[in-house]
Amino acid sequence: MTDEDMNFIKRFTLSSGSLKQVAKEYSVSYPTVRNRLNEVITKIGIIDKKDSEPFIVNLMRLVTDDQISYSAAKKIIEFHEGEKND
Repeated sequence: MTDEDMNFIKRFTLSSGSLKQVAKEYSVSYPTVRNRLNEVITKIGIIDKKDSEPFIVNLMRLVTDDQISYSAAKKIIEFHEGEKND
């Protein structure tokens, strides 16, 4: 996760989970903060998948760190899955 993600999580936690308070601190709207939280939740979900093989987990970490796009990762996984089935 990026430093920005970690700072967001810190602010969210310190505000006791109040999206309204976080929106005020960032000077943005509530829906903007809600969307940001959804992005962080998605990243955590991708990283936390314990049933995935290490190759896929590491690839998805590249996505969550914004080093490659999600669509590129999906294509790489499709190729990887195809190679395993050959």
